Amino acid sequence: MIDKKLLAYFESFLTDKRKNTFKTVLENRTRHFTVVLEDIYQAHNASAVVRTCDIFGIQDLQVIENRYINRVSRYVAKGSQKWITSHRYKTDGNNTKNCLDDLKKKGYQIIATTPHSDSSLLHNFDINQKSAFVLGAEAEGVSDYVKDNADGFLKIPMVGFTESLNISVAAAIILQDVTTKLRNSELDWQLSEEEKEILYFDWVKKTIKNVDKIETHYLENLKDK
Repeated sequence: MIDKKLLAYFESFLTDKRKNTFKTVLENRTRHFTVVLEDIYQAHNASAVVRTCDIFGIQDLQVIENRYINRVSRYVAKGSQKWITSHRYKTDGNNTKNCLDDLKKKGYQIIATTPHSDSSLLHNFDINQKSAFVLGAEAEGVSDYVKDNADGFLKIPMVGFTESLNISVAAAIILQDVTTKLRNSELDWQLSEEEKEILYFDWVKKTIKNVDKIETHYLENLKDK
């Protein structure tokens, strides 16, 4: 539950332009799709995917760390990591399983991005169901566990000599295609009003310098009244 009086106090530190930008961006955010990064070890790749998610309105990013720690390059991400909700799976050897289980409980179908023989071509992909697109390690691709437990496979058509794309490029191509289709559809793809409110409050706090001290001062003033 958001403290609306506290939010109003925080908003006094922001320009109208900033507040309107937040609200406009929130209108284009979605949880209909999410992206899963499985064991990405190059920081610039993971960071580029974070930035791509923000650009195309994907709110949630799932990060699986089985062998490698996922790091964000501020130079590449350019601050986009502040606006994305990252869910990290790194506690034990079952991180991939835990992530897929959580996503399936939330109603997502697991889509492995791989040139699998049964893969759907991107332009034929059905956007109607909530989908989690899994991108695997740079050299190896998605794990056997993901392949064995995926609900479907997705590939980007390629006609050159090279048979694979950098994961950040693949993510950008996929998300541009599916989010364009989504926004032109009649699906209920936007965040709920409650979700927008929670994220707005979080973004406002992240924008204000020394926000913890400001909040403490606000609460102390309330006690004195």
